[in-house]
Amino acid sequence: MAAAKSFRELKVYGAAREAAKRVFAVSGHFPHEERYALTDQIRRSSRTVKAMLAEEWARRRYKAAFINKIDEALGETNETQTWLDAFYSQYLSSSDFKELDDRDQAIGGMLSRMIDRADDFCKDAPATDFRSLSRVEEELLFTDH
Repeated sequence: MAAAKSFRELKVYGAAREAAKRVFAVSGHFPHEERYALTDQIRRSSRTVKAMLAEEWARRRYKAAFINKIDEALGETNETQTWLDAFYSQYLSSSDFKELDDRDQAIGGMLSRMIDRADDFCKDAPATDFRSLSRVEEELLFTDH
């Protein structure tokens, strides 16, 4: 299996994206009076998992920062499950609850494995002296004109 070159190539990112889409679709049927309370909370927490994955990808140079962001994503996944619990008794069918909860369980498992395997994801070994690495000249992204 080739190493991912972008956070978008991570299986967990795809799973989080699909879970967030599904949460958005299901929560569209929640009562209007819940729009700014529970509905907003579950949508926000489900979307935040993706954002945290993008942030952790940018912080792969520092293992502790990488793990911290994944841990935050795991927290958001658990928060989403808490909101599912709140909705289940009134607004979610058993099948929707099971589907969404199973998705979040799977995402949580993938995130936990990423924490356990942080060295595999981080760019450089912890003892790397970045001052000694040679830099490859890159094309200029901006011009004077």
